[in-house]
Amino acid sequence: MSADSLANLLAACARRDRAAFERLYRESAPKLFGVALRILRREDWAEDVLQECYVRIWDHAPEYRAGVSAPMTWMTSIVRNRCLDWLRRPNPEVIDEDGDLLDSVPSDGPGPLAALQSGMEALSLRRCLEALEAKQRQAIALAYFDGLSHSELAAHLREPLGTVKTWIRRGLLRLKSCLDAA
Repeated sequence: MSADSLANLLAACARRDRAAFERLYRESAPKLFGVALRILRREDWAEDVLQECYVRIWDHAPEYRAGVSAPMTWMTSIVRNRCLDWLRRPNPEVIDEDGDLLDSVPSDGPGPLAALQSGMEALSLRRCLEALEAKQRQAIALAYFDGLSHSELAAHLREPLGTVKTWIRRGLLRLKSCLDAA
């Protein structure tokens, strides 16, 4: 769906048009759920956060300004910020001071060796990202961590679409060769 269509749906939501909100949800929820899932890494948390985010989108739709950001960028920032708040929250759900409860639950996660390997891969990725040119690194980070499309990136960075695509393509090729070498 185009940015103009999403902006029109947000404007209709600002007028409290429930049908427009339903359509906005259908069009944007898969992408926003993906953003939440990448940040939170748990489907149940991502679902909870996404529900809260759509309440915020509904409540704050009158505040959306098309000249400031693209609609998907605006909604993605709401999801991203809410996910970060979710991760920072204290966990009042279970208090297990002596650790007995935690010790009795079998672990579904990776073992120590897999965690070490994952950490080493993350370190390699970080080093390779730092080796990229600043524009390539920024474009890749916005595309893959914030979920922006190429056209949204071009608008956000105020660069031609072809330039942004080239930065991403060349940056990914450099990342691949750097990671293969590592």
